[in-house]
Amino acid sequence: MRAGIVNYRMGNLASVSKALEKVGAHSFISQDPGELSGSDVVILPGVGNFAAGMANLAAAELDGFVKDWASAGRPLLGICMGMQLFFDSSEEGDTPGLGIMAGRVVKLAGDVKIPHMGWNTLQDTSGFLADFEDRYFYFVHSYACVPAGPVVAARTAYERPFVSAVAQGRTIGMQFHPEKSSHDGLALLGAALVAITG
Repeated sequence: MRAGIVNYRMGNLASVSKALEKVGAHSFISQDPGELSGSDVVILPGVGNFAAGMANLAAAELDGFVKDWASAGRPLLGICMGMQLFFDSSEEGDTPGLGIMAGRVVKLAGDVKIPHMGWNTLQDTSGFLADFEDRYFYFVHSYACVPAGPVVAARTAYERPFVSAVAQGRTIGMQFHPEKSSHDGLALLGAALVAITG
């Protein structure tokens, strides 16, 4: 399996690449839409600010590529901010997103420490994620997705529940970092690739 990692200068690309190799995918990092179009699956990672992420995608002419890839029903996996970019807009910079999924991204609510950083479990799981109910994964984020459609695949409690995974056709998003989540993270990453490419 050839996994193309979108390089828009906002992700922990090396750790994502190593994790993909560990689960049997041949990964490469690129900001060339032509090269990425030869992938079996495209990975959109992301760490940092939503507005900067969208600006970087647009500057590299990757925003249209990712949207077209998803609309064509090709396998797409978003990790952390990569998942957030799937949505219509974000409060972080009041910026439009890719619009692959309907909804918005809002700041985490409640009397909690921001960012939400550390290990937490998946709840209310569906699809392949049901095998990972109550397992621990690593999170680092200050914002969470609020979908407007039936795409929620898992939730996680941080005083209040937030959406921690989404699935729509062959597009999957994870708010947590499977590449930083030890053995369960690798197992989940492998299962996700099978789910969207099988």
